[in-house]
Amino acid sequence: MNIPAESGPADQPQREAQAWLRRLTSGAATQRDLEGLRRWQAASPVHAQAFAEARRLWKALDPAIGQMMSEHPALLAAHRQASGQPARSPALPRCAFLGAAVGAAGAAGVALAVYPPLGLWPALGEWNADFRTATGEQRTVALSEGVDLVLNTQTSVQRRMRDGRTVGIALIEGETAVDLSAASTAAGPGFSVTAGAGRVEAQAGRFEVRYLDGSACVSCVEGSVRVAHAMGTQVLQPRQQLVYDAGSIGAPEAIRDADASAWRTGVLVFRQTPLSRVIAEINRYRPGRVLLLASGLSERAVNGRFAIAALDTVLVQIQRSYDLRARALPGGVLLLS
Repeated sequence: MNIPAESGPADQPQREAQAWLRRLTSGAATQRDLEGLRRWQAASPVHAQAFAEARRLWKALDPAIGQMMSEHPALLAAHRQASGQPARSPALPRCAFLGAAVGAAGAAGVALAVYPPLGLWPALGEWNADFRTATGEQRTVALSEGVDLVLNTQTSVQRRMRDGRTVGIALIEGETAVDLSAASTAAGPGFSVTAGAGRVEAQAGRFEVRYLDGSACVSCVEGSVRVAHAMGTQVLQPRQQLVYDAGSIGAPEAIRDADASAWRTGVLVFRQTPLSRVIAEINRYRPGRVLLLASGLSERAVNGRFAIAALDTVLVQIQRSYDLRARALPGGVLLLS
């Protein structure tokens, strides 16, 4: 697939990003298309940011999709048929996609005509991952002597090698914890995690990196961590955290010990977190999709510690707390209105 990258109107990168999304979710994408996307993203930070924004908008259409399925039997029947296939397939041609026409107007005049069903396709670039976890899965990987990874749900990583030695990983999408012994890096420059526009480096200790929708969060648990970014470099000490995206890097902030690695103990912690973000986090661990159609409640603050193994019970609590009506659809789709 060839998409011109020549200079044009200010919204040209956005248009190109949308074209890539349409191609990659068409069911006819090839390995050449995936390689072409990587070259296009690498050609300019503007391209990478445009693609991240296009994906965010794409996912933002999910509530509209859920409403359409509840109102149009034909779409619901198509989803019922699609739900008989695995939700996260490693090859695009085998993924089940719903086709529909929908327009979305925005500041850049964005219009999307085709979208995947409820964001249930594999993350772009995931097909070349060396290690991957499915929805709800957590996995420990002994990457090399003295280097252990814990991959959280919906996480994909690629191993980085140099002279036959593992020197780091690329976090394609998701969340990983790195346990690093000093002996493992004694003969080299250290271990690194590349995620989006940043690079996380450490000689020893424990740290975590979360990378979703173009935004990264780095947490230092033990030792010290260096975060390199085009907009500057920061050093994290234990119990510190920072966030960055394609265009900025934040300053270190203190975090609570109990919150830093809660997911590794099977717990999700929310402190004054908007309900919409709570639902989004639950969707990372629960097969199917939960859609909050009551948009007026999206900013309502939620506090609590919830067991990952009992998320359906958590959803019942949310439903009762906010007097929501729940409607279950095939494929694990749950509408809250």
